[in-house]
Amino acid sequence: MSETLFGKLISSYIPLPMCIVNKNGKVVRANDHISEVFIYDGIEDADFFALTGIKVSDLYEEFDSGKYYMLERNGKQFRLLINKVGEHEAANLLVFFYDVTNYENLKDRYNDEKTCVGKINIDNYDELIASTSPEKSMTISAEVDKTIRKWAAKINASINKMKDTQYIMYFQNAYVDGMVESKFSILDDVRQIETEADFPMSLSIGIGIGGKNLVTTEEYATAALDLALGRGGDQAVIKRMSKIEYYGGKMQTVEKGNKGKSRVVAHALKQLIDQSNRVIIMGHAHPDMDCFGASLGIYRMCVMYGRDAYIVLNDINDSLQAIYKQAKESENYNFINHKKAESLTDKDTLVIMVDTHRPSYAENANLLQLTDRIVVIDHHRRAEDCVANPVLSYIESYASSASELVSEILQYAAPKKTLIKLEAEALLGGITIDTNRFAVKTGVRTFEAAAWLRRAGADTTEVKRFFQTDMETFKVRAKCIAAAEFCGNGIATSVCEGWNEDAQVINSQVADELLNIKDVKASFVAGRTEKGKTVISARSLGEINVQVIMEKLGGGGHLTTAGAQVDCSPEEVIEKVLELVRN
Repeated sequence: MSETLFGKLISSYIPLPMCIVNKNGKVVRANDHISEVFIYDGIEDADFFALTGIKVSDLYEEFDSGKYYMLERNGKQFRLLINKVGEHEAANLLVFFYDVTNYENLKDRYNDEKTCVGKINIDNYDELIASTSPEKSMTISAEVDKTIRKWAAKINASINKMKDTQYIMYFQNAYVDGMVESKFSILDDVRQIETEADFPMSLSIGIGIGGKNLVTTEEYATAALDLALGRGGDQAVIKRMSKIEYYGGKMQTVEKGNKGKSRVVAHALKQLIDQSNRVIIMGHAHPDMDCFGASLGIYRMCVMYGRDAYIVLNDINDSLQAIYKQAKESENYNFINHKKAESLTDKDTLVIMVDTHRPSYAENANLLQLTDRIVVIDHHRRAEDCVANPVLSYIESYASSASELVSEILQYAAPKKTLIKLEAEALLGGITIDTNRFAVKTGVRTFEAAAWLRRAGADTTEVKRFFQTDMETFKVRAKCIAAAEFCGNGIATSVCEGWNEDAQVINSQVADELLNIKDVKASFVAGRTEKGKTVISARSLGEINVQVIMEKLGGGGHLTTAGAQVDCSPEEVIEKVLELVRN
């Protein structure tokens, strides 16, 4: 039977809207039901792409792959079903338009009516109560409660107060898009509530969506809230199965006045060290002074409790050469490479990670697979790809540095005379570098830790010597500062020329310097390492959240200090950053 006769017959008897399309994308024939799809007459000889926006090559691919396209026309939704007229490769195609409007509407209604779970936490409630009069604190608590319940009422949510600082709510999925579109305006509303304290109120919100049942959805909400709290609070996190979305995070983390957690962590860490045959200490790849200082501090704690300890170090950059040389020559520390670390690690080995909680950033991620006994001590805002199920996790984003956290642990775990002078100086150097010489992210506890280290023997003059650079590096840094460009809205950018072994250090120093220029609110500096990897350092005075921007490039950090490593050129990454800032 000829294709022409076949087309006439099939177009006459098929009860669905259909048409025949040739290899050139022209409509050869259409039946009368096609008017259900296209409201105008005479589509024969018309271009199928012009009618539907679908290329004929995609139709052939759809036939071969078994996929299908959806088309919305004339107030209806159609699923396109494809078949060939004949066996040869360029045969005409039969395109059937199957009306699935009712099915899609039912599916949308089902998705809209799915139950979502939200968990809300008042971040700085204890600090607020301690900083205000009883009458004022009661008024503020009532105002916060009223604001939260008013917001919940807008989305028809069922909300219950679990305790003074926590709420749980249930609402329909249909309201999520509105919450996202408003960027969780509740965060701004609560932040504007007047307090007598020198910091505003803030909330952390975890939203769970798409669990196979309510139990799973609530687990998603709990995980999302843990992420929001671990990232410093004042933000909302949505967890849709494996997908994580972040909103807010405009405020600097409020420092916790109570050191009780440090005492508990110190006691727990002491027990874990006692129960281990040996301890492996590692930080992040390409360690900096904070990472190195924290490692030496934990090493001293292990030695004090009579355990063999090792610090994993494969490569040392120029910025650590001076202090590493002193540590190596003292013969007080066991520095090992990756291969040696893996040979020493077994199920009874305790692995302590400092200054990072992400396996992808670890000095040697393989060690995390060789033991379940993992401790994490970090000050960076929590990322979704954190170490799974550590036996002890101490991640405090309010802290200036990992060295600050380790110094507090040592205060409860060891008398100050236990520290060697070099260790005290390394820890003080870590605090100094991460606070840009006590200029940013510095709280009362930061100065208390620094004072304790000073009493333990740290010499500030020696610490300053650790940060000295050679003339060549100084010239590279000065040239990078001179090449800075100012892009409006308080943004300064620069590209460090060439390939530099200490690109990461140079970039961060230049970014810090650019913040000293009047009207600059945030700075971004990119450059290549000697291995060709592009690293970018971001700094802010607090008005712009550079952590969120760096996370979109695969990095992370804090609201005011962040960075990332990317594969594109420095110029390209600066363009991406400016685009993210504008959006």
